[in-house]
Amino acid sequence: MAASIDSPAARPADVAPPAQSEPGAPLQLEGTPELLAELAEHSRRLEHALPEEIIRFAVERYFPRLTMATAFGPEGCVILYYLARIQPRTYVFNLDTGYQFAETLELRDRIASKYGIEVELRRPATTIAEYEAQHGGPLYRTNPDQCCFDRKVTVLRDSVRGMHAWMSGIRRDQSADRAAAPVVGWDRKFNLVKISPLANWTKKDIWKLITEEDIPYNPLHDQGYPSIGCWPCTRSVMFGEDERAGRWSGMAKTECGLHTLEAPAAETSEGANATPGSEG
Repeated sequence: MAASIDSPAARPADVAPPAQSEPGAPLQLEGTPELLAELAEHSRRLEHALPEEIIRFAVERYFPRLTMATAFGPEGCVILYYLARIQPRTYVFNLDTGYQFAETLELRDRIASKYGIEVELRRPATTIAEYEAQHGGPLYRTNPDQCCFDRKVTVLRDSVRGMHAWMSGIRRDQSADRAAAPVVGWDRKFNLVKISPLANWTKKDIWKLITEEDIPYNPLHDQGYPSIGCWPCTRSVMFGEDERAGRWSGMAKTECGLHTLEAPAAETSEGANATPGSEG
């Protein structure tokens, strides 16, 4: 079932739609050995490039088939700041699970007001009430992997149809899963080129730019929430804890499935491609 969007209209007329492309371009790229070698070369060349250079490369190489999914974390807001300067028509969307903090959705409006970028809300086919009724209550309490798969991964797959590349805000210093992330690579989970302009940046680098450029950010970051996802699965962290310690606290889970190296059990059970992929 296709994901719904935030308004009856498809997407703003000034945003490049996924279906738009150059004549004769393939609907979907294939991870051929030749393409993988090309991406590895791009990644080596851009390894020490500034984020703005990497984003310019992404736009020049893949727009209008370039997209980004953002949860409006600090990193995503930084990329939106650069996109406003480089190519504001890039299609950017948010996976609106129905469980997002009100502060996250309010930040979307502030981003639109400041940068003129309307981030589309992509929603699952079922409402929270319908989904919880199907599963006899909140599934995030008993099977968070399945909940993330149903309300994030499947929605992202639908949202990137027709795209060739997506950008993520992951940093290598965030977690073990992200430590080996290339600047440019092939995401086998979603069959897309994956570009991580902030891979080499640190948390300090991110907040330095946010402060200097007055980039809007989620006020929950000032209340002890360094990493913000869905409200039922996010808590504030204590001094000295890892910045992602507040995500799925108390569970054997650290990623939602968008950026993990291995496909989650929930995805495998659905018959999806379980080969390594890549994740914001």
